[in-house]
Amino acid sequence: MRRIPALLAVAAAIGVAAPAVRAQQGDTQAEIERYREMLQDGNPAELTVARGEDMWKQKRGPRQASLERCDLGKGPGVVKGAYAELPRYFADTDSVMDLEARLVHCQATLQGFDRAELVKKPFSGTAQRATDNEALVAYVVDQSRGMTVNVPQRHPKEIEAYQRGQKIFFFRGGPYDFSCASCHGEDDKRIRLQDLPNLLKKQPAQRAFTTWPAYRVSQGALRTMQWRLNDCFRQQRFPELEFISPASIDLITFLGVNAQGGKMNSPAIKR
Repeated sequence: MRRIPALLAVAAAIGVAAPAVRAQQGDTQAEIERYREMLQDGNPAELTVARGEDMWKQKRGPRQASLERCDLGKGPGVVKGAYAELPRYFADTDSVMDLEARLVHCQATLQGFDRAELVKKPFSGTAQRATDNEALVAYVVDQSRGMTVNVPQRHPKEIEAYQRGQKIFFFRGGPYDFSCASCHGEDDKRIRLQDLPNLLKKQPAQRAFTTWPAYRVSQGALRTMQWRLNDCFRQQRFPELEFISPASIDLITFLGVNAQGGKMNSPAIKR
């Protein structure tokens, strides 16, 4: 009984301090956003975009062909707005593909590159030169800036991909018993100074999806959506997510459908 006054005092102190803590967190996030806005002018990703455009038009590979006949879903060679409508079903592969999977397919079938070599090292290391995959992704994504996200759900395989992606999002496992939803399934969560968006709600889902791929200042590199998911799995201590695996594409489909109606603003810039 003698402890009750002390406990009440602690509870009262916490109640008084909580609004101040929330206000401080809000101020911190506002400063982070201002920092990002300042960096957006002269985003280093622009250099990677330019390189990707050159690669798209160059005649490369054993067949000395360009990617200008690559069909990203809107017809051979059409790049404008393509990323905003990916992942989607492609009849020529009878599968749902995201941008990175489709680029690998086009480089293999049109240019004659070895698929095994294309998927061996898709991501650059910290402060390293962007890989071919990252450069091509940057160019294609930039061509959807300002476009509305409209990931299709017409074909049965597109619907199935979304449903599998939803299950992956909520699947718990690993040494910490984590899931994607552990960090991104509720409001008002954060890790260190980073807010964790609730990807089950439209507005935060749109904001997250439309600003990836992004240039990571802390790593000096442009990071693709496949890289982003791979890094999330790493932080969950899950087995490494295989590049352009069906599981990765299913999860991107789920996130993209949740972000329907958002306006693409990528490549963006991140901390």
